[in-house]
Order: sequence, then C-alpha cells, then structure tokens
Amino acid sequence: MTPAVTVERLSKRYRIGVREQAPDTLFGAAKRWMRAPFENYARLRDLGRFDDSVEQDNVLWALRDISFDLARGEVLGIIGRNGAGKSTLLKVLSRIVEPSHGRAIMRGRVASLLEVGTGFHPELTGRDNVYLNGTILGMTKAEVDGKFDEIVAFSGVEKFIDTPVKWYSSGMYVRLAFSVAAHLEPDILVIDEVLAVGDYEFQEKCLGAMRNVARAGRTVLFVSHNMAAVKALCTRGIYLAQGRLAHEGDTSSTIDAYLSTGAKIGTDGSIPESAHQTSTGEARYTHALIVDAARAPTHEVHYRDPIHLELRLVVEREIRRPLLDARVTSEGLEITHAMLGERDAAPVALRPGVYEIVAQLENPMQPGSYSITVGLHYSDGRTIDYVEHALELRVLPVARQPELSWTHPWTAGLVRVDAQWDVVRA
Repeated sequence: MTPAVTVERLSKRYRIGVREQAPDTLFGAAKRWMRAPFENYARLRDLGRFDDSVEQDNVLWALRDISFDLARGEVLGIIGRNGAGKSTLLKVLSRIVEPSHGRAIMRGRVASLLEVGTGFHPELTGRDNVYLNGTILGMTKAEVDGKFDEIVAFSGVEKFIDTPVKWYSSGMYVRLAFSVAAHLEPDILVIDEVLAVGDYEFQEKCLGAMRNVARAGRTVLFVSHNMAAVKALCTRGIYLAQGRLAHEGDTSSTIDAYLSTGAKIGTDGSIPESAHQTSTGEARYTHALIVDAARAPTHEVHYRDPIHLELRLVVEREIRRPLLDARVTSEGLEITHAMLGERDAAPVALRPGVYEIVAQLENPMQPGSYSITVGLHYSDGRTIDYVEHALELRVLPVARQPELSWTHPWTAGLVRVDAQWDVVRA
C-alpha cells in the first residue's frame, strides 16, 4: 500500500545572521526584480553542491537527512528536546518552509495546526475564520455549513463565535483552530505542541478527536513534550536530536530512547557538564547517586524497598528558605516527589559551601524503569538548579520479604496502592 507520507533524506539549513530585507522604495523593488534570476541561479548552484559533511560556522542545520514513511491511519509521535527540529519538520511537511535537500510527499489533503491562531485573520470573527480555514483546506461552503455547528460545539466558544478573534484568549484561539482542523476531515492532520494551551478537559477532547481521525483511516503527525499523551495516542514514534533522526520504532521504545539520552552520571556520582542541568549559578548539584543499605552505588531497588539518594550541592551564594526536591517519573509522567522544606523542617538558609545531602524516599512504584530528577528552589517556586533525569532507577519485582514479591505476569498502573477487601455473602 502506498504510504500517506514519504520523507526522503530531508534536510533544512539556515544561514545565521542572513536576513532578507524587504524593498522600501519602487527603485529597490525594481532592482530586486532584476537581480532575482541571478539569485535563483546561485541558490540552485548551492543545492547542486550540497555536502552535509562540510561544517560551516554560519550555517545551522535544523534538519539533517531525515527519512521515514507513514502509512494511512497511523499516528506518529515526534519527540525531542527544544531545538531538535520537530517544528521545522512539521513546517516542511505543511509546505510552509522549503527544504534545502530531499523531499516530502504528502498524499492527500493536509490540515496543520502549528501555532496558536495559524491561518486565522485577527479582524475576522470566529464564524468567518471557520469558513476561511475551510476554504483554505479545499472545502466548499456547503461542506463547511454541514460541519459548522459541530465545530463550534466542540470548541466551546459558541458565545463568542461572532466576536473578532483578536479578542480571543490563546486558549480560545487554539480550541477553535483545532476544532476546524479536526472536523473538516483532512487526510493528514499535522499538530504541534499547541494543545498545551488548552485546559485538561479540552486536551482530553482533542486526544479523543485525534483517535477518531486515526480510526477513520486518516493520518496524524503529533509533536508533544507530554510523553503520556504520546504513548496513549501514537502507534509509532520518532525521536529527533540536533536535527537528526536518533530513533524510530514503536512508541514505548522511542520514549525510552528519548528519556535515556541524558549524559550518564559517573561511577562516583559526578554529574557531567553535558547533563540536562538548568542552573542560575547560585548553587549547583555536582554529584547524585542511588545507594543500597550498605551505601554502595546501585540503579536497582527491591520491590517495596525505600530509595536512598546521596547528593552533593555546591552553594555559591546564600539561599534563604530553600526547597529541595526529588521527582520520580516514568516516560515523562511524574509519579511522585519528595520535597524538603514543604512540610519538614529545613535549613533556614544555605550559606556558601559544599553540602552532602541524604534522602530516603518511600517506594510505592510497581516493578519497572523510572527516572529521578533533582532540584533546588526558592520557597516561592523559582528554580535555582534542576537536573532532569539525573538518575535511572529500576524497581525489581522481587521483594526482600518473599511474600511481598510481585508474582503476577502483568503490571497494571505505575503505583501500588494497598487496600483492604471484605467479601461477605449477602
């Protein structure tokens, strides 16, 4: 079967510091018109000399040699860190940006939702913009008429449908824009991280709508930093890193590849400079370890055993009323966190110096793989230092007390909740 999307050796480069200047006079416009054939020839010549093995200081490669196919009805999750090239890829697929090399073939009508209010005219009302978007997507007025009430009801902006959209909040913008894109039956639906603008209820509606689009045999490309949403919705995934395709496969393996790419902690617990660490410079974690009861480094704990952390913090400037926290996540979803300073007694201030920190976390997690992120914050929530996915943790199915070991062949959920059951014959 012919795929809905074919991407072959797609690359996009930008020249840093080069900006097209629009002509501000009639003479300037005429001069640009006369130069155009020569400039176009130079661009074609550059494409003919394409060589991605040559690094240039003034060239930024947003995408480099990306190839994949996407079948009809598949939902592809595209994940990666900020600046990885995710949005650039969607813009190329949506024909907003021309590739520097390679090609992308989209077989069918494409609806794109890349930024809040994309394709909306701010001076027009919500009603007018629904028809405008429908026309852009190739729909007739009669087709939009048949879907109009459903679109407005889904978006939840009925009260403001005849108000110019320049007065809409960002949430109202994205709700109406998504509703139009999802209900006008595109063959291919392209969605960037705009759903983060909506509230929880609307996000659930959007995920349901995208599932319905996929069940109808249409194709979805979905960029998100919400790993739980990606796993729930997508049938396949690709992971982009620095413009390259770092991993392609099923959703779970792609998420695992993404979350495990942080720089590895040294055997002595030292945090390398390449770790995903955000710091103001006032203080910085330099070491992090999971240890066992004998204080030996480990990445595994028995089922139901507490998690022991040892951290080293270097403080450069006095920090008043600090909050220290450790967050346990699975596939980007936060499972639990422990915080010092929220309820427990904490130092009134951390003065400049080196601090050794020992923490013990309860372990309600089911057997499986997890990540631990450590942070330091002010009492008002401002972050001082944050090491994302600093430690990898595996909870074993075997408990130290054999009767507590996990014996079922399947694991439901991420957290084990104790319960007391009474069964009484009526």
